[in-house]
Amino acid sequence: MRRILVRWLINAIALYVAIYILGDTRIGYDGGWAGLFTMAAIIGLVNAVIGPFLKFLSCPLIILTLGLFTLIINAVLLQVAASFGNIVGIPFHVDNFGSAVLTSLIISAVSILLTLLIGEPARKKR
Repeated sequence: MRRILVRWLINAIALYVAIYILGDTRIGYDGGWAGLFTMAAIIGLVNAVIGPFLKFLSCPLIILTLGLFTLIINAVLLQVAASFGNIVGIPFHVDNFGSAVLTSLIISAVSILLTLLIGEPARKKR
């Protein structure tokens, strides 16, 4: 449970950094931290549910581009998550596909850095 909460916190901070770096010109958010945590949860759920299916379908493209196609998949997943966020009332939007690619790239980079700094909580051994 602690592992999930740490990942959720890291994703929320990474989303905040992406919004801060790109500003309102490419990605917009007009809420507080509660909305960011909710949006981070939505992004996590979309990545967990739809992500593996898209990666499976595009496996030849991922291999052909040496993994760079995953940036496109992450951008699509971010736009889907933004749509779900708007449905539940979170004021989060991504202006265009290029902004989604930049945002997903920033979220991935910040998430990797924070995971390296904080460290992943150890799993329970059974």
